[in-house]
Amino acid sequence: MTAKRRQNGFSLVTAIFLLVVMAGLGAAMVSFSTAQNQSQALDVMGSRALRAANAGVEWAAYNIALDPATPRAAATVFAPGTATALGGDLAPFAVSVSYTAASQVEGTTTVWSHDIAASAVWGAAGTSNYVLRVINAKI
Repeated sequence: MTAKRRQNGFSLVTAIFLLVVMAGLGAAMVSFSTAQNQSQALDVMGSRALRAANAGVEWAAYNIALDPATPRAAATVFAPGTATALGGDLAPFAVSVSYTAASQVEGTTTVWSHDIAASAVWGAAGTSNYVLRVINAKI
């Protein structure tokens, strides 16, 4: 009878130990899953920012086709929450575009060269949800 009494609490200690270990593993898995979801969301926003910056380059190319001699200083051309905002999933991005114009005369023809810089921004700098993509192009 005395040997039996000494072993009564052993299974309880083991069960509590296993519960603590399982709770720790569960907490670690939740933390890992949350970090993965945040990383994936920022990756998607990075892809969207790249598309928004590309829209800025296309906007500049269109304006260059209309008036090749006029350069443009850096300015926000697509602003969220305004009439100039991009549509769909690109709406939260602010897109700034600038380009320079340089001409060269070849015979009787004037050839224009343009350096374009377009940037798309979402979020505030220094925060965990900040996304910035910049595209430079030459036309």
